[in-house]
Amino acid sequence: MSTAFIIFLVLAFFIFMSSFFTVKQQSSVIIERFGKFQSVRNSGLQLKIPMVDRLAGRVNLKIQQLDVIIETKTRDNVFIKMKVSVQFKVIQDKVYEAFYKLEYPHDQITSYVFDVVRAEVPKLKLDDVFERKDDIAVAVKRELNEAMSAYGYDIINTLVTDIDPDIQVKNAMNRINAADREKTAAEFEAESSRIRIVAKAKAEAESKRLQGQGIADQRREIARGLVESVEVLNKVGINSQEASALIVVTQHYDTLQSIGSDANSNLILLPNSPQAGSDMLNNMVASFTASNQVGEMMKKNNKKIEKPKQTPRQSGYEDDIQPDVQQ
Repeated sequence: MSTAFIIFLVLAFFIFMSSFFTVKQQSSVIIERFGKFQSVRNSGLQLKIPMVDRLAGRVNLKIQQLDVIIETKTRDNVFIKMKVSVQFKVIQDKVYEAFYKLEYPHDQITSYVFDVVRAEVPKLKLDDVFERKDDIAVAVKRELNEAMSAYGYDIINTLVTDIDPDIQVKNAMNRINAADREKTAAEFEAESSRIRIVAKAKAEAESKRLQGQGIADQRREIARGLVESVEVLNKVGINSQEASALIVVTQHYDTLQSIGSDANSNLILLPNSPQAGSDMLNNMVASFTASNQVGEMMKKNNKKIEKPKQTPRQSGYEDDIQPDVQQ
């Protein structure tokens, strides 16, 4: 076998092997013949004419993501940086458009995102940008779908993933938030103090009421006990005056005894002579007598009797009639 024949076999083998190629899953291959588009080959083992057909390029059919960072300003003149994530893929039926009509798809998508964001954000205030970021993402997706579908691209989703104001603006917002929370805390503390004061006042009022009721009950029981004591003494032949004297003297000496039994007591009962009980009783009797006399005089003064009115004289005029009140 000659050397030339061996070389021919080797070349034929390589040419035969170059006729076959494989396409991976979720991708497509563009075949050109003499520089002209021939066909689109999908995943699997494919065949081409050696030295005639060539692989012009591969197109990825998977979902891709492009992150676009845009610097713009809001309606209240606050500069912010926004990060918009665009998820897109090539439509399998439009591989030709995606490969031949658009050379740099990422740059094209970035330009559209810049255009939409810088048209929407200046209409909003800073707080509204945070609240309506979903509306901005929807506007970006709508604009991209209208523009990129002609190039064979499908926009799956758009997300506003970050809104970053200037550092000074963020510090101011944090101070405003902190001041607002401090104000709320102060209001809650004031309300808590008010509740405590009201509760304390109610408790003191209730305590005073119960204390007064207790004193009234105590005095009522003391009076009832005195009445019972007088009735018991009257039954054994002691009249009311003598019974009162006996009760006063007994209470006087009981008080002196309780003071003497307590070494730390600062209470002094004046007077404390042996005649103190008798003097106290005499004073009480004199006071009761004087009070009764004053009461009788007031009753007599209140019983004023008016004299009957006189008839007018027949002289042609009437005298003024003055009531004669007997003093």
